Amino acid sequence: MYKLHGDDKDKKPKRKKEKMTWRDWLDIMGVKRDMYKRVRGAIRRK
Repeated sequence: MYKLHGDDKDKKPKRKKEKMTWRDWLDIMGVKRDMYKRVRGAIRRK
């Protein structure tokens, strides 16, 4: 059969899924980050 336009591209290999730890999720969500709050125009760390 004839090849259609765009069918000659190589397929991307599937990546292995990385298992995320609970600490990784907390880091992504920003739980451990410093909290900043505006007080009378100045930004203060909480």
